[in-house]
Amino acid sequence: MIYRSFQGMELSNLGLGCMRLPVVNGDNKEIDREAVKEMVAYAMAHGINYYDTAWSYHGGNSEIVIGETLSDYPRESFYLASKFPGFDVSFFTRVEETFEKQLEKCQVDYFDFYLFHNVNEMNVDSYLNPEYGVRDYLMEQKKNGRIRHLGFSCHGRYEVLKRFLEAYGEDVEFCQLQVNFLDWKLQKAKEKVDLLREYGIPLWVMEPLRGGKLIPFEVEYEEKLRALRPEETDVGWCFRFLQTIPEATVILSGMSDLQQLKENIATFETDAPLDENEWAVLTGIADDMLSKKTLPCTGCRYCTDYCPMELDIPLLISLYNEQTVSGGGFIAPMVLRSLPEEKWPTACLGCRSCEQVCPQGIKISEAMSDFGSRVKKKQ
Repeated sequence: MIYRSFQGMELSNLGLGCMRLPVVNGDNKEIDREAVKEMVAYAMAHGINYYDTAWSYHGGNSEIVIGETLSDYPRESFYLASKFPGFDVSFFTRVEETFEKQLEKCQVDYFDFYLFHNVNEMNVDSYLNPEYGVRDYLMEQKKNGRIRHLGFSCHGRYEVLKRFLEAYGEDVEFCQLQVNFLDWKLQKAKEKVDLLREYGIPLWVMEPLRGGKLIPFEVEYEEKLRALRPEETDVGWCFRFLQTIPEATVILSGMSDLQQLKENIATFETDAPLDENEWAVLTGIADDMLSKKTLPCTGCRYCTDYCPMELDIPLLISLYNEQTVSGGGFIAPMVLRSLPEEKWPTACLGCRSCEQVCPQGIKISEAMSDFGSRVKKKQ
């Protein structure tokens, strides 16, 4: 196992994400405890010392099961992370109650790492609202040693990330972002990582494989990559991309069985970042993948000057692209819910005024109609 230094600690570069633990009979809430014990035993024996859970994972049972499992090991032998569930605004009035319950569920006296969970368009105002006192309470717990290191995770756009950092940048010690070779461009992960670099904040990576959807590669892509590294696996390429990013301290993988765990640990036995040519080939593959599934909006905003509904068309197209690539997911709906309904794709009149000035020739009205129908189905 390779390690990354963080404030005098050596953290395993591969962390065990506890959002996709093995379950019984396909029931996400019923975790297979024996399988988890077997996985954790193997992980501990092979150098993984970072475990990431959260209030919401597995219907609230992830914290309980990982707490039970880790209680068999000396407390100093692992680092445990959990998160304040700010994805649900009802928790903002129950900060102390929630935190105390999490310690109880995890069977620990302190969290090594604790995060403001899923900072996004819908909850950033609440996180920054001093009346809720989330920041003040968590900083007090840090002062008292019940939180050793405070950070945050973010699924919001660049603007949300920047706003949060402008307010709390001096308080947080690390940031967890969705980063992979596809989202480097699609979700503007590059710009987000650059922003963290400006603040001197190290990166924790989530969704390195987009929940497994990045693999297996198409044959044409595999052939290009095999010519560069004949022995590297598809999964290995995804992780090597992240090992090339200097700020990537912990790379979390939500492994669902022992075989996945073994394969990933084998990859992290070596630190093998991509060279300049390999990086160019892999990011070129990402561009090709996106060109097949996404609309080529450049964000020039010519369209917005001609929209009678004053829709933020580039934003809506970016969300449409995210929804298309993900095959659904929560990110696009999450951002839409932060907008008034009169600014949703369903508000598009289909007048095509925007299309007359689009340099890319995008059929915007058709995209908005399709996006709008998907949104209605979810309502």
